[in-house]
Amino acid sequence: MNSGNLLPAEEASKLKKRYDLRKIKFQRHESWRYVRIKPNWRRPKGIDNKMRKRVKGWPKSPRIGYRTPKIIRDIHPSGYREVTVWNLADLYKLDPKTEAVRIAGSVGDRKKVEIARVAEERGLRVLNPLLIEEAPEVGVPEAVEESEETEAEET
Repeated sequence: MNSGNLLPAEEASKLKKRYDLRKIKFQRHESWRYVRIKPNWRRPKGIDNKMRKRVKGWPKSPRIGYRTPKIIRDIHPSGYREVTVWNLADLYKLDPKTEAVRIAGSVGDRKKVEIARVAEERGLRVLNPLLIEEAPEVGVPEAVEESEETEAEET
């Protein structure tokens, strides 16, 4: 059951890849000229700045017309729409065919494990699963070994 403008993951992924190929990469004013200036976008603010004035021949600045189409906005590279989850109740509102789970950073480990387990049961994809490291092997504590040795020496 697709609601409004949700696409199946495969279609959304294809559309997003096609859109990303023609998407403009906006760059900071004169970042190509100086090594110390990174290309990350910053709004041009100088009074004579050619990019701010939108002079022909200078790189383009972001404007409202460049916005991503609504149908492919907020889509993860996997093709699923990313949804942040804080508790188990949030999981039951999601569609496994179009949406994937991102567990909020403020959620504790115990609840993360529970959310991941329920998401797997419901067939939901978790984008940031909790990696549970294997516990070290359980052995006999050193204190117990030492007490056994002292008992053997006394007899």
